[in-house]
Amino acid sequence: MRVELTAWATELAARWLVERLPRRWTHVQGVCERLRVAGPLFSVDDVDLLAAAGLVHDIGYAPDLAVTGLHALDGARYLREVDAPERLCALVAHHSAAHLEAGLRGLADELASWADERTPVRDALWWADMTTSPTGEVVTFEERSAEIQQRYEQGDVVSTFIRVARPELVGAIERTEARLRAAGIDYV
Repeated sequence: MRVELTAWATELAARWLVERLPRRWTHVQGVCERLRVAGPLFSVDDVDLLAAAGLVHDIGYAPDLAVTGLHALDGARYLREVDAPERLCALVAHHSAAHLEAGLRGLADELASWADERTPVRDALWWADMTTSPTGEVVTFEERSAEIQQRYEQGDVVSTFIRVARPELVGAIERTEARLRAAGIDYV
C-alpha cells in the first residue's frame, strides 16, 4: 500500500491537533483506523486518499485555522493553501454532509468551491467519521449522534445540523456497510 499522502497528512494533522486538540487527534486516528478496515474496497490510491482524509478531516477545528465556524470549510481552505490535492480538499470540505451545516450557517456558496463527489470513497469517509467516537472507539451512528447533541446545546447550529443531516448520514453508512458485507469484511 502506498502511503505518501497518508504520511504527509499524519504530520500535518499532528502539528495542528496533538497539543491543541488532543481529543480531536484521538478521533481522527480512530477514523483513519476505521478507514483501513474499508481499505480492501478501494484502489491503492483511494486507500491512501481515504487515510489522509480521515486524518485531516477535522483540522479546521484548530484555533488558528477556524475562521468561519464551519470546520469542514476552514479545513479545506487550509489544505488548499498548503497545496493538498484538490480531491482531498473536496472530501474534507464535504465530509459528513457538511453542505447542510454550511446552509444553516449561510456558507453554502463558499463550500460550493468544491464538488461533493458522491462516491463510495466519500461514503466511506462519512461512515468512518460517524461511527467513531471522540475517543477513537467504534460506535453506532445513534451513539455518535447522541454524543454530538449532548456536546452542543439544543439550539446550536451543530445540534440542529446533526438532526437535519440524519437521512444523508445514515444513507452513507448503510451503503458503506452493505459494500463491506458484500466483500466479506468484518467492520464491527
